Amino acid sequence: MAAATWSYRGDPEAEQPAVLVTFANGQLRRPAALRFRLYRSRDAAADPRRRRRRILVSETERLSYVGNNFGSGVLKCNSLCRYFVGVLNKGSGQMEVYNAEIFNMQPLLSDNVLPDDTRDYQNKSFREKVDLCIEAFGTSKQKRALNSRRMNAVGNDILNTAVTKAAANVIDAKGVTALIQDVAQDDVQNMSMFLPPCHEDADKPEHVYKFEDILSPAEFEALKVPAAAFVNITPEEITKKTEEKSHCSFVLEELKFLPVDEKSRDHKARCLWFLDVLIKFSFLKVIKKKHPMGPECPHIISRKLMKNFTSLTYNNGSVQNLVSASMKTKITAYVIALALHINKFQIDLTILQNDMKLQESRMMDIAKAMRLKISKAKGLPGLENDQNHKLGTLSLPLPAQKTSGNQRKRKKMN
Repeated sequence: MAAATWSYRGDPEAEQPAVLVTFANGQLRRPAALRFRLYRSRDAAADPRRRRRRILVSETERLSYVGNNFGSGVLKCNSLCRYFVGVLNKGSGQMEVYNAEIFNMQPLLSDNVLPDDTRDYQNKSFREKVDLCIEAFGTSKQKRALNSRRMNAVGNDILNTAVTKAAANVIDAKGVTALIQDVAQDDVQNMSMFLPPCHEDADKPEHVYKFEDILSPAEFEALKVPAAAFVNITPEEITKKTEEKSHCSFVLEELKFLPVDEKSRDHKARCLWFLDVLIKFSFLKVIKKKHPMGPECPHIISRKLMKNFTSLTYNNGSVQNLVSASMKTKITAYVIALALHINKFQIDLTILQNDMKLQESRMMDIAKAMRLKISKAKGLPGLENDQNHKLGTLSLPLPAQKTSGNQRKRKKMN
């Protein structure tokens, strides 16, 4: 027989290409006995994107099948390539080729083969679909776990409702303003836990925050060796350290004004060395070394830092020392107290704020909690002169404790 010639009769924009089917669950024994019904969208006129949407339906004695050319179940091959059907005329030996489209027929366990019945199921989340499978086919253990999880979810909803109702009752009974004042007072009390001991009945500013509460006599004695470099420092060395930024700005500035008296000079040098160590220690996160500040730091000082300015945390099966946010607040308070003793109980808070890389509001909150009087002043030469500096002064009588700036934020939120 001579080779057949063929001609292309298909139109890629034709209303309906030829239909080819494949069955997802295997091959049919009697495919010739099947009858198919093809449905198209009625919304084609209103929505042109639906014009080519088709649903193919077929039924056998046992199952119903449905396939479509849209949605998540459509075969990807229809979008990646084109299919054709050839019709051979045996008499003339010519073949006509038409566009074709493959439908993947899925068994549908339902009396109604239209996919609208599965819309609720398709809209469910993956967890909800898994739960339905567990209800139908799961083991006893899986079903018990499912029931327990659902009961917990109901319990959480009841608890949230009860908490919301209780909070509403408290607000109605006490009022929003009173609650804000209570929360602000709690903020002050919580912050006071991280402040040095305050002696409100002191007769002198130096007795409000006693030096012995910041550095014990043994700790102060241990600072003699490492602070010797500060005692004998020269102006050239101060200039070099300023260029290298090896110490914080507050320390570098105070080193320029060391007393001439030997005893006072040694005392101030030790305080400056410990203050510099405190600020550097506040930048650490997780303490992994036994001597985090280096071998030149005395053992008693390292032990003080680890004991008083870190919190214990459990991670990866081991206990670690962590410089948490609350511990940084505590370090800041002790830095302020020590700076007050160094600089005759008036300090530039903005310089310390920049050294510790804190927000101004946070530094002001801590200073006010420590009963300092805040005033404005221009900064020292060379230290951000364009920035309005805040001075903190410790004087008697102590001002009454004021709520922090957080109260203003809460008022805005309400």
